[in-house]
Amino acid sequence: MMDIYRDIFRDYEELVAGADKKFRDMEKGFGDRIKCEIKCSDCCRSVFGIFLIESVYLNLEFKRLDRRNRREILLRVDKAQRELLEIEKRLQDGGQDNQALSMARERVRCPLLDEGGKCVLYSARPLTCRVYGIPTLISGKVRACWKAGFQEGREHPVYDLDGAYRSLYELSKKMLVRLGRKELDRASLLVSVSSSIKTPVEELLKPI
Repeated sequence: MMDIYRDIFRDYEELVAGADKKFRDMEKGFGDRIKCEIKCSDCCRSVFGIFLIESVYLNLEFKRLDRRNRREILLRVDKAQRELLEIEKRLQDGGQDNQALSMARERVRCPLLDEGGKCVLYSARPLTCRVYGIPTLISGKVRACWKAGFQEGREHPVYDLDGAYRSLYELSKKMLVRLGRKELDRASLLVSVSSSIKTPVEELLKPI
């Protein structure tokens, strides 16, 4: 079934390659302000969701890992899902907007982060992970990792994460249309990395 998405996956790979290029360009011009380094895992503990195209892509790459790696990751998935459920229960009394803001402040270890502090699927990591250390435009506001040395008001390039999210949505919608789905709400649904790994692809692609 995944062969029917070959061109969509290619477009997705081009999108993340563009994000990687933006990061490298920023390193050349503003390397002293970027604090990313091997085993720095601040972004690996942020709570965020990924689009359907990313979920399916990550799921398929996860299945390419050897059995031992998959087993260890799935144990971490179970732990992360329990922690996310506890956070959701704790925040459920707040309004939807406040809940989303509060969730963004929570810390849950990504199940792809191994005991050595490295991402097991680094080459297939979601787009958000790829640009975490540089200034990004999100919901019309410029944001950057708290460790970075980018100061508000100083001129520097910004990666348009809002635009990238729109592209991810369109690619996700294209996947559903390719399957003949008429219900396209799932294209806008964000899924956790844990659920993306553990949920069968067929379930990820089902209508809501």
